[in-house]
Amino acid sequence: MPITIADVAARAKVSKTTVSRVLNGKGELDESTAARVRAVIEELGYVPSSRAVGLARGRTRVVGMLVPSLTWPWIGEVLQGAVDVLETERYGLLLFTCNRGEESMRQFGAQVSAKSFDGLLVIEPEGTLDYIAGLHARGLPVVLIDDRDVQPGQIPSVGTTNFTGAGSAARHLLGLGRTKPLVVAGPERFGCTVQRLEGFATEYAEAGHPIPAEHVLPGDFTIDCGFEGVNAAIDAGREFDAVFAHNDLTAAGAMQAVLDSGRRVPQDVAIVGFDDIPLAAHTQPPLTTVHQPLREMGEAAARTLLAHFEGSPLPNRPTVIPATFTARASSGAE
Repeated sequence: MPITIADVAARAKVSKTTVSRVLNGKGELDESTAARVRAVIEELGYVPSSRAVGLARGRTRVVGMLVPSLTWPWIGEVLQGAVDVLETERYGLLLFTCNRGEESMRQFGAQVSAKSFDGLLVIEPEGTLDYIAGLHARGLPVVLIDDRDVQPGQIPSVGTTNFTGAGSAARHLLGLGRTKPLVVAGPERFGCTVQRLEGFATEYAEAGHPIPAEHVLPGDFTIDCGFEGVNAAIDAGREFDAVFAHNDLTAAGAMQAVLDSGRRVPQDVAIVGFDDIPLAAHTQPPLTTVHQPLREMGEAAARTLLAHFEGSPLPNRPTVIPATFTARASSGAE
């Protein structure tokens, strides 16, 4: 049978109210009594109900986090940033994924209804934005991370500079004399894809080298789309001296296709990605990429939520952490 608060009270020879006050740090207690209760708690291995403790405190001291899947390699960095902040402030994290689609969202909705957490961090699973916005409108504090073109003021968010980050990749390649790039894009429906494409194309157009439409290849942020897209361009006889991929996985696939064709990286084709996930430093050659401040974004989102719990209003405009550029050997920078 599980140990209950009544068992602790009986062993310590105090009331259940006294045990509750020790657990919650409330009220004036004789230190010897509090020490005796804590000793019994440890002796019996009593674990209080998080929900009961939360009700007593007026909050759960748990933050929920909703993500599409843990298979996306950059999510781990964002998650670690959030966890670093939450654990430091003695908050727990309740993590939800959408691996099973509607079933996952039903389970998540049940936890929302049960008020299992005080606020929510979200890396938006596709198609859930209206639902998340509705939760926020009904009073659940929500902060989006890496928002997909959310309207300012709709939901507080933390993002990065996709447009200028992609522009820095273009300027780097132009500075190396690469005037005929292929672009392997992300999904068209994502705001970050639009921003990265516009930022890159703008720099090339202003330099007098507009990118032909046939040099912009569709993609889905996977290794396969980079590999297959570049192979298709090679088979079609398109001339190119660089590849800008909208994420690092796609860049890795593009690099493999270039190398398999007998071309050299970077001598014949320079490769640039976006994200700077851990893999980027370990491709052969190491990948030049736009560094997305993933861990910092997770940290900032968690701090925003915790500050709100302490009385600060949630911001009505996005928090933007600038992307930076990391030059490595895949573009000839080393």
